Amino acid sequence: MKKIGFLSFGHWTPSPQSQTRSAGDTLLQSIDLAVAAEELGADGAYFRVHHFARQLASPFPLLAAVGAKTSRIETGTAVIDMRYENPFYMAEDAGAADLIAGGRLQLGISRGSPEQVIDGWRHFGYTPMEGESDADMGRRHTEVLLDLLRGEGFAQPNPRPMFPNPPGLLRLEPYSEGLRDRIWWGAGSNATAVWAAKLGMNLQSSTLKDDESGLPFHVQQADQIRLYRQAWKEAGHEREPRVSVSRSIFALVNDRDRAYFGHSGQDADKIGFIDEKTRAIFGRSYAAEPDVLIEELAKDEAIAAADTLLLTVPNQLGVDYNAHVIESILTHVAPALGWR
Repeated sequence: MKKIGFLSFGHWTPSPQSQTRSAGDTLLQSIDLAVAAEELGADGAYFRVHHFARQLASPFPLLAAVGAKTSRIETGTAVIDMRYENPFYMAEDAGAADLIAGGRLQLGISRGSPEQVIDGWRHFGYTPMEGESDADMGRRHTEVLLDLLRGEGFAQPNPRPMFPNPPGLLRLEPYSEGLRDRIWWGAGSNATAVWAAKLGMNLQSSTLKDDESGLPFHVQQADQIRLYRQAWKEAGHEREPRVSVSRSIFALVNDRDRAYFGHSGQDADKIGFIDEKTRAIFGRSYAAEPDVLIEELAKDEAIAAADTLLLTVPNQLGVDYNAHVIESILTHVAPALGWR
């Protein structure tokens, strides 16, 4: 395990039990948690994007702010739903956020998951082409984005521009060198993991995937990673790919930890349906004393196969507690897993 970061969904609710009672609370606390995580030695601050929900939605202002407030930690998403995205505007926003962060942006994208509203992407002005599904549309938007991030000129310049143009066709600006190699695809199936490898994207595998074999979640996820790496090698890419997996892991080191997570009842995989056609397997959570966690996590084949572990955090419990959650893992568990 080379890198460990956190992943926040950015939930907020006006409930008095929540430390994040507004969208502003969530955004500002997300920045503060990224700063705290960097100080603790964590490697990444990642954020989930959900539309029409009381969660983080518009990622680039947040990513830019985190990039400006930190100096070392990777900033990223896991994931942005590409069914909702204009790839041209996204390329500009991503380039700007990456330049502000000094080349630390790790942009996780995907075709997305079931959302809060029916066909929400239609409200953003996007409609699948004839014969195309919404998932196909998301992948089409992705391929356009990847082409734009190569930085090659494609637009015919105006012969009488307001400002002088460089010679040749024009590209989108600002352009950030190297960002194309830091795009990740959140794959819910083996087939989309292979597709991502062929296009030269890194792989993000979450806490759920399509149930394709009936085997335990971590075994299916490790198989997905193996197929991805094989496809990457066959595609002949020159660089080494990166692979992340997400987990809910809590080290029980004090009474507050035990009160929150000591009786979670989520120590087994679960089967469900993310839509009417797709049977999915949801990975278990881990909550135990550090020595027990080390023993359990050592048996997780997908964690062993990945180079990056993203810890999902309960952001509504506040910055201080989540910093404690991250510090407990980094201090008491991660070294035994080979981190650093």
